[in-house]
Amino acid sequence: MTADDTHRAIDAVWRIESPKLIAGLTRVVRDVGLAEDLAQDALVAALEQWPGEGIPRNPGAWLMAAAKNRAIDQFRRRKMLSEKHAALGHELEEEQQRVPDFYTALDDDVGDDLLRLVFIACHPVLSTEARVALTLRLVAGLTTDEIARAFLVPEPTIAQRIVRAKRTLAREQVPFELPRGADRIARLSSVLDVIYLIFNEGYTATSGEDWTRPALCEDALRLGRIVAELTATEAEVHGLVALMEIQASRLRARIGPSGEPVLLMDQNRGRWDRLLIRRGLAALDRAAALGVPKGQYELQASIAACHARALTPEQTDWTRIVQLYEELAAVAPSPVVELNRAVAVSMARGPQAGLDLVDTLLGEPSMRNYHLLPSVRADLLAKVGRREEARREFERAASMTQNARERELLLERARRQA
Repeated sequence: MTADDTHRAIDAVWRIESPKLIAGLTRVVRDVGLAEDLAQDALVAALEQWPGEGIPRNPGAWLMAAAKNRAIDQFRRRKMLSEKHAALGHELEEEQQRVPDFYTALDDDVGDDLLRLVFIACHPVLSTEARVALTLRLVAGLTTDEIARAFLVPEPTIAQRIVRAKRTLAREQVPFELPRGADRIARLSSVLDVIYLIFNEGYTATSGEDWTRPALCEDALRLGRIVAELTATEAEVHGLVALMEIQASRLRARIGPSGEPVLLMDQNRGRWDRLLIRRGLAALDRAAALGVPKGQYELQASIAACHARALTPEQTDWTRIVQLYEELAAVAPSPVVELNRAVAVSMARGPQAGLDLVDTLLGEPSMRNYHLLPSVRADLLAKVGRREEARREFERAASMTQNARERELLLERARRQA
């Protein structure tokens, strides 16, 4: 294996292991910022040693051991000799004797480091924006640039939110534990937002060489299912789980033989995972059975269910989907919802009707760097015969995305307009 191959492998390992590593370290050192620093130190050690020694059989355990060694060294250098720190050092040394298994399913509601880390990052001492950004950074392992693209805000803004959030958590000495009772419900909304953003990054990666990152979808689904068990009377939790289950059912069909993206209407629906669809529809039924007004996740899940129930693209109930998007726009208005509604309108009422709606979004500041706006507009322009304009819009969308696979798809669609 060449040095470049090793570094790519290390990057892949880091993407998978860093959230679990930071969560486990936070449980031990009780400081999110320190835990992330220790994890980064372990990554540096891997970059130094693995090219020469080879990637270990259990890279996650290696990274954890390296991080804990670093923690012990720090505590010793700082001469923290109080009883508290002596006990902490003893705990760290004891844990070194065991190989942590971060993949074991939960036995109860307090046994999962990742879930505790999500609730810490979503603590009320932080703003909603800071909660989401910090959790995406720590739990999903996203870069500040990837988070900024998810939020449609400048990268320095996200970096500042993360730094301030970690300082606030340290200053307030937020405990590493799951909240209970009313506190858990109060923090649930931002937790759901975070989980869904993690899922979305896995479903359509904002950058890199891969169209999807299934491991992130799996993490989000696992966390969503756990939260659903903990808050079984909250309809939106089941709505989110339903949405993710149904969306995840398409993952295999979204990738072609060479890793190229396959869009929804071109997918082989025989490759959709029917078990995940059944699970999603069951979760949607649980949400509806609670008898409360539909929230944004239940509505989005209802839209996904319309696609899941259609055995062919022609069977899709676009009129129903338009209605659901109108309900969603009333509950959670946003330019992105309006863009999706425009797509549904184009399918139900014709491409010009959809294009008219898309054009109303051209002056929206938050959509200025959102590549899906020119991408959708290009598709509709092509359908109404304005091919040269469509070509330019596809090329503009390609220049805006940071995902290599998506860029290739958009440029190919631009070439077809010639």
